[in-house]
Amino acid sequence: MADSEAQAATSPKPAKGHESSTSDRDEESSSPQPVETKSDPAQDRLARFKALQARAKTSVDTNRKEVYAERKRQAIDPREITALQRRKADAEMKLEKANVIDEGGDFERKRAWDWTVEESEKWDKKLEKKKKKVQDAAFQDYRQNARKVYKRQLQGMDVDLDAYAKERAKVAKDGQIYETEDGELIAVDEGGEFYADGTSLAFVDNKPNRANVDKLVTELKKADEVRIKRQKKGDDDDITYINDKNKQFNQKLARYYNKYTQEIRDSFERGTMI
Repeated sequence: MADSEAQAATSPKPAKGHESSTSDRDEESSSPQPVETKSDPAQDRLARFKALQARAKTSVDTNRKEVYAERKRQAIDPREITALQRRKADAEMKLEKANVIDEGGDFERKRAWDWTVEESEKWDKKLEKKKKKVQDAAFQDYRQNARKVYKRQLQGMDVDLDAYAKERAKVAKDGQIYETEDGELIAVDEGGEFYADGTSLAFVDNKPNRANVDKLVTELKKADEVRIKRQKKGDDDDITYINDKNKQFNQKLARYYNKYTQEIRDSFERGTMI
């Protein structure tokens, strides 16, 4: 019995850490391990297809809203808006005029307070120019037509005022000063390149820059295109109209009755008609 107690006392005991590690390994071996699942290609394709469907539906809805907005915007005619604004301005002016007259004042005098003398004169010139332009619209003769074309070309011409001022200052500095009969002093260049008269030949040696030459060529091409277009339409024939509306009416008459009146018109032109 003493031997058995001594053997039990001298036999080594297992360590505490060793016991815990062994139990952990047992638990790990006994716990279920996670299984790696592979993705299904069919499910992925279905998910992508549904995403594309949703995106397509969103795009269709957005496009439909934009189309409705564009149609609504096009339904509003800008000319109608302008006419409404003009009628509103006329109504406001009439209302103000009525109020001023009721108060015993002068409407035109009160209205003139809002404008300076320069602005008033400029407005009167503009109205006069517009009136002349309306009166000049009908065809009178070829000379008058050429004058209108010349004025229209002048309106589209850009003048370099800075270069003109520099050239004029140079002539005033280097040229000769002459006194006119009215006592006005003017500067005249010797070569006659800037202040040219009827006997000057300075234009022979003048060389315009490339930009001006190209602009002239462009204007000539445009004039040729307009002339060819009018020839195709028959606008270069005898002028038998006073405005575009009358021209359209004459064209309708010619389309229906020219085949009956051709002989009579030819006789008038030959002078054989009695």
